[in-house]
Amino acid sequence: MTVHTGPGNAGSQRIFEKILAESESRKDAWDVDVAMVHQIFLKWAMEKDLLMPYAKDIDTWQYITSPFAKSSLGVNVEGYVMPMFHSQTALAYNPEHVKNPPKSYDELVAWVEKNPGKFGYNGIKGGMSGVSFTVGWIYWKTGKYQKYAVTGPFDKSEVATWESAYKDLAKFNKNVSFTAGNVGTLDALNRGEIWMGPVWVDMFFTFMNEGKLDPKIRMVLPEPGMPGQPMYFVIPKKASNPVEAKKFVEFITSPAIQAKEIVMRFNWYPGIDGGHLKGSIPQDIFDKIYGDVTPADLAKKGRAFPLADYFSAILEGYEKWVR
Repeated sequence: MTVHTGPGNAGSQRIFEKILAESESRKDAWDVDVAMVHQIFLKWAMEKDLLMPYAKDIDTWQYITSPFAKSSLGVNVEGYVMPMFHSQTALAYNPEHVKNPPKSYDELVAWVEKNPGKFGYNGIKGGMSGVSFTVGWIYWKTGKYQKYAVTGPFDKSEVATWESAYKDLAKFNKNVSFTAGNVGTLDALNRGEIWMGPVWVDMFFTFMNEGKLDPKIRMVLPEPGMPGQPMYFVIPKKASNPVEAKKFVEFITSPAIQAKEIVMRFNWYPGIDGGHLKGSIPQDIFDKIYGDVTPADLAKKGRAFPLADYFSAILEGYEKWVR
């Protein structure tokens, strides 16, 4: 039985509670064979020793290069997970008006000063594209991505040091247009109301494929990077059918299925390294998906969201110093 109960932390919470209950029942075989989970699930499950270290046993492990397969929200998960897909944020821009797109947060600040009102995002309300941009801003200003997103631990004294970063963001925000959320940013780009803004890459391509977005609009992933997030396959420690579970995950993470279902059907980035999709995906689609944000860009500049306590603190800091 494969289980996935829906989006967000609430879905992962329900899966965790189900597997934890089976562990505490002391049954020899558990009902769940494979679960698709968010990052937060791994923190809970690893603490309770609920998962099987299976990933290096399957053939498709050779295609995994993502750092998210090694560490998730500061938890060592190497060998326990296989990324199914990756959602990434980036800056979308209209090349008719943005001839030389900013390649870093530094360059973006300078560009916005020269083009007031033409960069749009939703702050931290209404969608995670704006949250991702804000988190990326703090990573850039502090240079402490590793501490905040990978190693930890949470240090409350760090928060006070962010005040100047947020005051700079408040100054930046005086020259931006605020949108209603993830969709609002894409709609504003399509209408030409803004020329640039942070977007989810899968939503970008979905809008493009559905004719809701000007086909000329392109993307760039600025230095030092912006956050994204994977979804993972895990196998519970005492799954009833571990051999079949491994075969199932191996099938879904094969280049052919990653190309057909993950990329071509759902417009996500694959869980495996995108370089292995060549030959399994039409060249024009590969070039479209990776033409602006390459597999190398993702490996270098695809960031994780912060550890839970830092994440909460970053959102609270925005409310305190920017709003």
